[in-house]
Amino acid sequence: MNLPKRYSVLIAASIVLTAFYGCESNFKEVQKINFSEFVPGSDADTVNIKYTDSGRITGVLISPKMLDYSNLNFPFTEFPKGIDVTLYDKKQKRTFIKGNYAVSYKDTGIIDLIGKVKITSEDGQVLETEQLYFDQKNEWFYTERKFKLTDAKGVSFGQGIDFSKDFKVINSQRISGEIESNE
Repeated sequence: MNLPKRYSVLIAASIVLTAFYGCESNFKEVQKINFSEFVPGSDADTVNIKYTDSGRITGVLISPKMLDYSNLNFPFTEFPKGIDVTLYDKKQKRTFIKGNYAVSYKDTGIIDLIGKVKITSEDGQVLETEQLYFDQKNEWFYTERKFKLTDAKGVSFGQGIDFSKDFKVINSQRISGEIESNE
């Protein structure tokens, strides 16, 4: 059969459109089959967790809400209403941490603190930023965000900082403000 080229194109387009619209409902059903609900394995209200090492308290975490997603391939714990943490060093010196939201990733040991993050040492040093990460294994804080650091030497502002949990080692990047140095 020798149809004009115009009719051949119309017939081919009709077949493609029919196949496309005919498969649409099946595609949506396949999507539903592959969808798994993202629900926590457990949740808790008014949490007060004490972390210990050899009978010594190393930290206390208080939060109004905790969602545990340990049932996922990449397990994490979410604190959607914020956290208030107190860390203790070996001499029982305390570091206080507050944030509006936090996520703790089990496999990496990283805690992501977000929203009005404030860290205060017992010595009076205060760091404020909008996002801060804490590496639990190395006991190290870091951020690439803007920050404000207040201590006995004055107030400094910058963007990008990392420091030990006791504020003894501080590495800052772009910094401005009043800074006193012994060098």
